[in-house]
Amino acid sequence: QVQLVESGGGLVQPGGSLRLFCAASGFIFSRSAMSWYRQAPGKERELVARISNGGGATTYVDSVKGRFTISRDNAKNTVYLQMSSLKPEDTGMYYCYARNQDTLLTYWGQGTQVTVSS
Repeated sequence: QVQLVESGGGLVQPGGSLRLFCAASGFIFSRSAMSWYRQAPGKERELVARISNGGGATTYVDSVKGRFTISRDNAKNTVYLQMSSLKPEDTGMYYCYARNQDTLLTYWGQGTQVTVSS
């Protein structure tokens, strides 16, 4: 059974930091590119960051460059999103996404809520 379980979200003040975790199971994690998406109320889901299966390549949406860092530990089947200098516009539900590069199968987690507010 495929599972992507996100954690680490919460309420933080502007300028603060959070680290999101996504624990994966049920598929070959090391053969899958991993991504974080977010969706704010009333808005479409958007890609925040992506990391290649080996971790050597990363991409970010312009609005988070220099503030967020995506990383992964293939030994622990876990992907992380370190978020710093958080802004109210970073508020939303953050989802973990996996895409296996061999089978092209994709998986979504259930999401973890991030709220940036004073």
